Amino acid sequence: MLKNKKIVVVMPAYNAALTLKKTYSEIPMDIVDEVILVDDKSSDETVETARAIGIHHVISHEVNKGYGGNQKTCYQNALELGADVVIMLHPDYQYTPKLIESISYMIVNGLYPVVLGSRILGNGALKGGMPRYKYFFNRGLTWFQNVMTGQKLSEYHTGYRAFTREVLEKIPFMQNSDDFVFDNQMLAQIIYADFDIGEITCPTKYFPEASSINFRRSCRYGWGVLRTSLQFRLQKWHLAKFRIFNGLR
Repeated sequence: MLKNKKIVVVMPAYNAALTLKKTYSEIPMDIVDEVILVDDKSSDETVETARAIGIHHVISHEVNKGYGGNQKTCYQNALELGADVVIMLHPDYQYTPKLIESISYMIVNGLYPVVLGSRILGNGALKGGMPRYKYFFNRGLTWFQNVMTGQKLSEYHTGYRAFTREVLEKIPFMQNSDDFVFDNQMLAQIIYADFDIGEITCPTKYFPEASSINFRRSCRYGWGVLRTSLQFRLQKWHLAKFRIFNGLR
């Protein structure tokens, strides 16, 4: 807890048994109040490993719901536990848990209601092993999204993100896709609702055990990102209405 704010880390997991222990060991439990792991029907021993290392809140999906569906369960349960700050951390050790403290301070001190761990700020992405095609894919999509949303974010595609309770209660994230584009729909909702977004430089690691989507899924994700950005702009211009923005001003 920081400044009387309850901090909950959520971990959307899929086949993370080999990296979970190392990731969990670096979470600063002196400030983190709860850790929730949601397993999306892994075929390995992710659930058993989570319980063995002492994670108390382990939720196991009976069917695979997808990356977005996993996050929906994460955020719903974090809110039910009374979280004031919710930090999503992938259990594959691609993002360092050592930034949780800095991210938390940015939020509890009232600087930003949303903070992203950016792989693009600095030189961390390529240095950490990000494939070049993904790097350029990231840069191109981010440029287009900034044009459509009027923002100046360094990237929209990081899986390291933190939110205040107010943000999660305000945006209709349950209306979003169950697939990977969930992340971008969520950011579009946050921007549409006029929440400020902060970024912090985040080193990243790409290695065989870290999760990553293949080229085909990346292309599908990219089209989803373009569609979401266009939907945002069309709704802002009052030319169309989309359910992911329902209830947002």
